[in-house]
Amino acid sequence: MGKAAYGWMIMKDENIPGTVVRTSTIPEELGRLVYLLTDKTVTKAKALYSPARTLTQNEMVFKRLHLGTVSYGTDTMDEIQSHVLNSYLQVHSQTSGHNPSSAPLRRSQSSTPKVKKSVSSRIHEAVKAIALCHNVTPVYEARTGITGETEFAEADQDFSDENRTYQASSPDEVALVRWTESVGLTLVSRDLASMQLKTPSGQVLTYCILQMFPFTSESKRMGIIVRDEATAEITFYMKGADVAMSTIVQYNDWLEEECGNMAREGLRTLVVAKRTLTEEQYQDFESRYSQAKLSIHDRTLKVAAVVESLEREMELLCLTGVEDQLQADVRPTLEMLRNAGIKIWMLTGDKLETATCIAKSSHLVSRTQDIHIFRPVTNRGEAHLELNAFRRKHDCALVISGDSLEVCLRYYEHELVELACQCPAVVCCRCSPTQKAHIVTLLRQHTRKRTCAIGDGGNDVSMIQAADCGIGIEGKEGKQASLAADFSITQFRHIGRLLMVHGRNSYKRSAALGQFVMHRGLIISTMQAVFSSVFYFASVPLYQGFLMVGYATIYTMFPVFSLVLDQDVKPEMAILYPELYKDLTKGRSLSFKTFLIWVLISIYQGGILMYGALLLFEAEFVHVVAISFTALILTELLMVALTIRTWHWLMVVAEFLSLGCYVASLAFLNEYFGIGRVSFGAFLDVAFITTVTFLWKVSAITVVSCLPLYVLKYLKRKLSPPSYSKLSS
Repeated sequence: MGKAAYGWMIMKDENIPGTVVRTSTIPEELGRLVYLLTDKTVTKAKALYSPARTLTQNEMVFKRLHLGTVSYGTDTMDEIQSHVLNSYLQVHSQTSGHNPSSAPLRRSQSSTPKVKKSVSSRIHEAVKAIALCHNVTPVYEARTGITGETEFAEADQDFSDENRTYQASSPDEVALVRWTESVGLTLVSRDLASMQLKTPSGQVLTYCILQMFPFTSESKRMGIIVRDEATAEITFYMKGADVAMSTIVQYNDWLEEECGNMAREGLRTLVVAKRTLTEEQYQDFESRYSQAKLSIHDRTLKVAAVVESLEREMELLCLTGVEDQLQADVRPTLEMLRNAGIKIWMLTGDKLETATCIAKSSHLVSRTQDIHIFRPVTNRGEAHLELNAFRRKHDCALVISGDSLEVCLRYYEHELVELACQCPAVVCCRCSPTQKAHIVTLLRQHTRKRTCAIGDGGNDVSMIQAADCGIGIEGKEGKQASLAADFSITQFRHIGRLLMVHGRNSYKRSAALGQFVMHRGLIISTMQAVFSSVFYFASVPLYQGFLMVGYATIYTMFPVFSLVLDQDVKPEMAILYPELYKDLTKGRSLSFKTFLIWVLISIYQGGILMYGALLLFEAEFVHVVAISFTALILTELLMVALTIRTWHWLMVVAEFLSLGCYVASLAFLNEYFGIGRVSFGAFLDVAFITTVTFLWKVSAITVVSCLPLYVLKYLKRKLSPPSYSKLSS
């Protein structure tokens, strides 16, 4: 019930709207995390507010176009726009003046010797390639009729620019197509067989899609073969990561250097290339491709081999740079988590330079901090040398690639994990989803500490499920991570309040609640043991029937359960001083030490209550049940009051409600207060419990059982105050 209450409080917190608790079994795990493993996209996403809810999205922005000899940034995009406009106006005037012979003219030009192209023609080719090589589909919203019903007739749809949105599997793709639209070349429609582009002059160009080669994590590139309906020219366009494209394009001396420069700026790079095909070349390829797809054995390898036959000596068109904007309040959130003693590891599939730049821009790694970049290793000897070099450095962040990580884990798993755990921050780049999950599992096994994984895409699901606590973010990459996680949030910055406030409170409340449930059972067991020993270990129950049921429910449940509302400091203080979170990771709130302390308290109080009842009421021994049970209820209520650090009005109501229920029950449960009706024939004398003698003796027993604990608590608070005491005063 306490865990369910914590989950309800998290979902009702107005400061973290949209948070969903998908499991009610581990909310207190949020209060003892040591390692937080996050995907790069999580920290780089930009939060957008919509009227319905807050969504975390990967908002990509096109930043750089490099043609080899000239580079264009955000401040020079108007030059690209003018070049595109002029080139299409020129083509349009030529085709309108010589329409009948335009097609053979283009085909004859493709076979002429290569000449150095002008900047304008190179920009034109690059923009056209970016506008054609993708898997983006333009979508138009259906118009709403007068009656309020949606009209789906195609003729009634609004095909204006304002009504058009783009859909794709990756936000990078959408960013590129939006950029081509901004410079004048707009994707207006697409189906399985064709796509249409609108030029700055309003002319619509139609291209037939002959073949499509989708992006895969193995190939790291995608390609498309299209035929221009106006000229019948067949072109094979391809784009992908620089590591995959560098061996495919023609020799150049600038690609590797510029990729490194863009990566250091935190941009995601894509290399775009093309190859013009004759009709005979395409027909030969299509026949071989069809045969490969129909083969029974090794179909995947045969298809890949046929496609690779086209990927040779391709003409390098351009290099693009797309920025993945930083989410709001990422830097202060990461700083807060670091101050709370949580070590943050970033696991990403990006290049080493890009990952390093993102780590610095998000302040995951401070700009003054040393960074050890793990050199690529391929065998055991190289891994040993690199680990020795890393061991000599102190207090530096580690940046390691997935390939090097795999080699090191194969030969020096324990040494690498031990060294990495000492680093203030770790960045793993070029990581596959399987490697991410493997890293989480290694941390759990080697450190025995609590881990938390946070991600926003389907590739993070394995990592989220491998961690002790998984947090998913709803974003543009879908809801796979959100649905697979234990907790779902809408923005990365919400994780600060989720851990510092709710995680901390849930853990401390669960500790108090668990200890009180143990204390409540042990104290009554001790009283029964003392009672039986006095009567020569006879099997006579001290409390019968409704008294036992009432003790576990209405007499003590409400005050004990009200501990789920207790807090040592205000939420604002917990966020302002994240150092308070550090204490919880040591596990001192609920340990063998605290358990033994509560066992001793229970034995002491149970013994005092029972022996006190026997000692003070020797003359009225038949009333021992009423006497001891009354003192027991009062002791339990006072112990709850002793434990509470911040009073809530519901706690006061719970205390008085339980006491009132007990007093009221004395009237109709009087037969249960006699011990052994058959043996002694004793029943509760209502007149007796209203006497001053009964009241002061019950009070005396209760004071003896509780006062020493109050004194000890006061002395401990004065001599060894807890870390939160100064903040709560």
